[in-house]
Amino acid sequence: MPAAIIVAWSEPADVASYVLVDDDGALVAYGELWIDDDEHEVELARLIVAPRLRGRGIGRRFVTMLTEEARRHHRFVALRVHPDNEPAQRCYAAAGFERATPSEEGEWNRGQPVGFVWMVRRPEPAGNPQPADVRASRSCGTSGTGTRRSPP
Repeated sequence: MPAAIIVAWSEPADVASYVLVDDDGALVAYGELWIDDDEHEVELARLIVAPRLRGRGIGRRFVTMLTEEARRHHRFVALRVHPDNEPAQRCYAAAGFERATPSEEGEWNRGQPVGFVWMVRRPEPAGNPQPADVRASRSCGTSGTGTRRSPP
């Protein structure tokens, strides 16, 4: 992905961008939190793991870390994924996301270019937080664009 595209993603103020780097400082993953204070929700978006590192659990750990960060803003966390991207769907399920109900998907896909698979992360039981086991840092300030969905 060209750096200019990622930098352009980081301009709007409603999305926080994060990168995951390895011990040598090499970029491993990129992801965003689309924070919607009006709707009291956060959508995980633009989740990308370096192709050479996929299939090693990095995506699951990164999604878990981003979900924890999202919950510092709002308890409702969701994401959308292309229906053909089965590896990503498995990754998100392994990170604790469940597919939204058919009625939720129907509502949230209204106006979307594709019938996305929507997944939600249900709140953790009280007193049972799951610590992140990856290092990530905020990058590029805040960013994000896209069509948002209606609240659940």
